[in-house]
Amino acid sequence: MADIRVRKSVATALRAPGCSRFALAAASLLALSACSVSDVMSPRPSVDIGVSTSAIPLAAAPVLEVDRNQPPAPVKAQGLQALVPSNPMMVSYPRVTLPRRESSTRAMPPEEIACRRRLKRLGVKYQDLEPINDGGACRIDWPVKVSGLSGNIAMSPAATLNCQMAETFARWTKKELAPAARKRYFTGIGKIRQGSSYSCRRIAGTSVASEHSKGNALDVMSIELKNGREIDVRKPGFFAFRERGLLNSVRAEGCDYFTTVLGPGYNYDHRDHFHFDLKGRRNGYRACK
Repeated sequence: MADIRVRKSVATALRAPGCSRFALAAASLLALSACSVSDVMSPRPSVDIGVSTSAIPLAAAPVLEVDRNQPPAPVKAQGLQALVPSNPMMVSYPRVTLPRRESSTRAMPPEEIACRRRLKRLGVKYQDLEPINDGGACRIDWPVKVSGLSGNIAMSPAATLNCQMAETFARWTKKELAPAARKRYFTGIGKIRQGSSYSCRRIAGTSVASEHSKGNALDVMSIELKNGREIDVRKPGFFAFRERGLLNSVRAEGCDYFTTVLGPGYNYDHRDHFHFDLKGRRNGYRACK
């Protein structure tokens, strides 16, 4: 009805004697004001949400986008492949960790104190953190945040681990990885880029907690030498003899220190990183693939 009255007012104004251009413009604006902006600007009709659809919360109907560049979802792995399928690109959001308070009344167990002494002897740069407890198996009672290793090797970003895993990785880097790099490239290691340390998550397709959820695992994405050259963990080219030799050494010698070493060529999830962990298994079994 309001629209009809507006149109009649415009028509009356136009028929009035001595109608000025100003009056004509004012009448036109008055008529347009009865319409919504979307009716004027959009060539498409408005969508009316009826009772049947308005009862569905918007949050319950997200828009799903299909990335055509991604490979199809892998078939559920069997056997060893179901142990530690880790993908650093799909971990949870970074967790805010707090430094351990000096005023804390909790007494550190003797084995944790001894472990930290060994870290210092190995030249590890670390910081004690407050206990992590995200529920279930996602916890580290005495976590450390490792930012550097012996030989001024930076850890980027700093890795949140339990002390045993931090010590094992530092020892392997000092005794195996660094010498292997110097032998092949005549230079030291400047930085180790890691993709995932502590992360509260399960092993894909199971209800079993990942070793990452205990700070007992670390994923290495690349190694940067002191001369600036970066060695990507992804499968090297056919003629990359030195790079292939170093990565093969990383995988083979890592099995003397860790109970799990998985990398490119093992399965799709490990195509771009090495996964190291200290998972306890019966009879001292090690998974190195």
